[in-house]
Amino acid sequence: MSAPRTARHQQSHERILDAAARAVRRSGIAGVGVADVMKEAGLTHGGFYAHFASRDALLADALEHAADQSNARVRERMRTRLDAGESPLRALVSEYLSETHMDALELGCPVAAVSSDMQRTGEGLREVAKSRVRGLARLVEDTLPPDAASGSAWAIAASLVGAIQMARVLGADSGGREVLQACREALLAQYERPGLQT
Repeated sequence: MSAPRTARHQQSHERILDAAARAVRRSGIAGVGVADVMKEAGLTHGGFYAHFASRDALLADALEHAADQSNARVRERMRTRLDAGESPLRALVSEYLSETHMDALELGCPVAAVSSDMQRTGEGLREVAKSRVRGLARLVEDTLPPDAASGSAWAIAASLVGAIQMARVLGADSGGREVLQACREALLAQYERPGLQT
C-alpha cells in the first residue's frame, strides 16, 4: 500500500496528468516524452518517479485523465443543448462533430487522437484504450432509445471518431467543416427518432 499523498504532491500529480493528457492528444503516444511533460507541468524531470513507476504508467493514467476531461466537457455542452430541447443524440453528435472539437486537439476526445497508435503499444496501454473506446460507445448508447437497432452505438461511435479525424486532416478551410456537417446530417437522418428533436 502506498503512502497517502500530501496536498502538494496531489497538486503536482494533477499538473503532470494535465500536461500528459494534452501531450497525448497533441503528439500521440509515441510523441510523449517524460522530460517534456515534466517541463510543461513546471516540475523537474527527477521528480517523475515520485509519481509514476514508468512512462507507460504515466501514459495509461493520462489516457484515462484525458477521457474523463473530454467526457465532462462534452456532457456539459450537451446539457445546454438538452435544456434547449434537442434530443440526446442530436446534442452528442452536434457537440462531438463541432468545429470547436475539431480545433481543440489538445482538449478533445483521446479516442480520436490516439486510436491509430494503439495497435503499436503494449498490452497495458491497449487495455486502457479499449476501455475508453467502450466508454465512447456507452456514451452514444445512452443517447439512443432502448429499441435502437443492435450495433447502432458502435456504428455511430466509429463514425464520430472517423469524421473528426478526417476533418482535422483536412482543416476547417480545406473541407473539414464540410466533413463535419455532412456526417452530422447523415448520422441524425439515419439514427435520430422523429419527434425527439426540436
